[in-house]
Amino acid sequence: MRCFWDEQQRLHAPATEFFNGALHPAAEHPGRVDSILSPIGPTETPQDHGLEPILAAHDPAYVEFLRTAHAEWLAAGRAGDALPYAFPVQRRKMALDRIDARLGRYSYDTCTPIGPGTWEAGYWAAQTGLSALAAVQAGANAFALTRPPGHHAGPDYMGGYSYLNTAAVCALSAGQRAAILDVDYHHGNGTQDILAERQGIHFASIHADPRHDYPFFWGHADESGGNLLNLPLPRGTDWRSYEPALVRSLEWLSEGSPELLIVSFGADTYAGDPISHFALETGDYTRMARHIAELGLPTLIVMEGGYAIEALGANVANFLSGF
Repeated sequence: MRCFWDEQQRLHAPATEFFNGALHPAAEHPGRVDSILSPIGPTETPQDHGLEPILAAHDPAYVEFLRTAHAEWLAAGRAGDALPYAFPVQRRKMALDRIDARLGRYSYDTCTPIGPGTWEAGYWAAQTGLSALAAVQAGANAFALTRPPGHHAGPDYMGGYSYLNTAAVCALSAGQRAAILDVDYHHGNGTQDILAERQGIHFASIHADPRHDYPFFWGHADESGGNLLNLPLPRGTDWRSYEPALVRSLEWLSEGSPELLIVSFGADTYAGDPISHFALETGDYTRMARHIAELGLPTLIVMEGGYAIEALGANVANFLSGF
């Protein structure tokens, strides 16, 4: 399998995030990369495919906000990473001049800071995915080692450590009937919002029940229909309980006769993940991948979550080995 990575993705290096009433060290940090690179072996440097594919998935005003937000934050006399603190209850278009207001307009949580290198890292994560997509379309399954993650980023909002939605960008750029399977612990709400009702793209997500887990307001079972399938599972889910949901999702995706599969792979379903609550073990990721490979589709794998640093590389490598 061809693997792609760009060093500019290290430029996003948040120090803290705010949740449950307190500041915590950022769970999504560049150290995640080092735990993955050695186990997966050599990687290829992506090419620059420009802004056009990104703008197919994201609102231009939101993209411009990401490009300029940290500079505006500094110009306002602030230091460190930019974080929002006020959010609109109703999302409506309005003129917002102050960076604090615009941070709230374009985000939905306080866990997703913008630093001096956030735009460059997110941009090159998307380019890494697009270059891996080109490899898939040339005949080889490919893995895009992407960070920050992307599947929580919507058309015009960031959240869940996500700024640009690489999986959605690639699906819309593929020019083929695509299926996206999201196996991260958390629901891919941004992917769902971008792709809902899009002809020729089906999205299935297996994730923690949002009644109890982030992102709470998306991913409930009754949001299924049309080109969407949501399969929420309870905390403590192990492989024996996870496998039937995986089989169901793959059968549903195959009904759409896809020509290309994109997997949003999160290793935060691991039993030892510090911010998640499933119970998959390292060997289960090979079993998961073998099921997915049975679809027989050209497959692009995009990295999403996974925060148990000591086991992350082995979990990723085991997943890739299943192909």
